[in-house]
Amino acid sequence: QVQLVESGGGLVQAGGFLRLSCAASGRTFSSYTMTWFRQAPGKEREFVTTITWSDSSTYYSDSVKGRFTISRDNTKNTVYLQMNSLKPEDTAVYYCAASWRMAWRTATRLARSYDYWGQGTQVTVAS
Repeated sequence: QVQLVESGGGLVQAGGFLRLSCAASGRTFSSYTMTWFRQAPGKEREFVTTITWSDSSTYYSDSVKGRFTISRDNTKNTVYLQMNSLKPEDTAVYYCAASWRMAWRTATRLARSYDYWGQGTQVTVAS
C-alpha cells in the first residue's frame, strides 16, 4: 500500500512555471507506475503524464507535450511534474496516482486503473 501527498501548486501568470511534487510512503515506490491527472471544474479527470516503474519511460497527453516533464527520484520516493509555458487552460486540481507494476497500455490513461491517489493540489494560471 502507498500513500501519496502532492505539493507545489499555486497561482501563476500565463507563460510561467510550477513544479509539483508527489511524495509517497512505503518502501516499494520504485515498483509503482506513477501518473499525474488533472481535473478542471465541471470536467472529468483527465490524463496528463505517466512515468513507468520498469524503465522510467514517459508518456504525455497531447495538450501538455513539450511543456510538461515528469520525473521520479526513487531514492526520495517522489515523482515530479515540471510545468512550463503554463496556459489558463492548465488550471485544474492536479492529482498523482500510483499503480503497482503497471505497464504502459491504453488503460494507463484511465483514472479507474489506479488504486492510490493523492489529495490533489490546485494549479491556477491567470491570463
